[in-house]
Amino acid sequence: MITLRIISVCVCNGKKHDFQLFKDSKTDICPLTKVYGDSGFTGADKYIKDVELPNKKPKNGELTLQEKKENKELSSKRVCIEHVNREIKVFRILSATYRNKKKRFGLRMHLIAGIYNCDLKF
Repeated sequence: MITLRIISVCVCNGKKHDFQLFKDSKTDICPLTKVYGDSGFTGADKYIKDVELPNKKPKNGELTLQEKKENKELSSKRVCIEHVNREIKVFRILSATYRNKKKRFGLRMHLIAGIYNCDLKF
């Protein structure tokens, strides 16, 4: 079951890929939690017990029909995660240039995640 609940917020100075940020944060994920990653999360199975990643096309080859079907099913699950990202961007803290004090950015991200989770009735 996909809950759409934000369970963790990690921030850093400057730009950083989300998987690198996850590795650097050393965030513990409950072994019962299923994670749906995109192709940028290649290698996540070393850090996360139950992760589902899309199949990559082999070099000089094509994906089988079964692999294409699996990728489509994963994409239909991941679209919910992208909707959560859109909901957070409504607050414009991620979609526009952040012009406030940088040391309060993390606090504001946690507050926005809390507001989002409250809106879900958690």
